[in-house]
Amino acid sequence: MKKLVFITATVATVALVASGSVAQQTDGTNAATGMVGGAATGAVLGGPIGAGVGAVVGATLGGALTPPPPEVVTYVQQQPAPPSVVVQQPIAVGKPIPETVVLTPVPENPTYAYAVVNERRVIVEPRSRTVVQVIN
Repeated sequence: MKKLVFITATVATVALVASGSVAQQTDGTNAATGMVGGAATGAVLGGPIGAGVGAVVGATLGGALTPPPPEVVTYVQQQPAPPSVVVQQPIAVGKPIPETVVLTPVPENPTYAYAVVNERRVIVEPRSRTVVQVIN
C-alpha cells in the first residue's frame, strides 16, 4: 500500500513540475520536453518505476499544452470580441478556465476555442478547458 501511495504522490508531483516547465515552451517540443523532465523527476522520486510513470505523464501534459498555430492566433485576434467575462481567479497558461466561461470554437481548427476573460482574449483547449495562450 505504501508503494501505491508513493507512486501516486510521484505522479502528482511530476504533473505539477511538468506543467510548469512545459507551459513556457513555444517551439513545438512540448511533449518531448515533458517526457524527459517527467522521467527525470520521476526517477528521483520513485526510482525506475517513477521514471516510467513520469515520462508518460510528462509527455501527455507536454502534448496537451502545445501553443496554437499562428493562424489560430490570427483568427482569434481578428474576430469581433465576444462580451468579456469577469472571473476572480487568475487566468494563466496551463490552468483550466471556469465552467461559467462560454467558449467560442475556432471553425478551421476545432482543437481550439477562445473567450474574452477579464478583458483579455484567451485561447483554450476546449475538452479540458485548459488555457494554452493569453493574448494581450
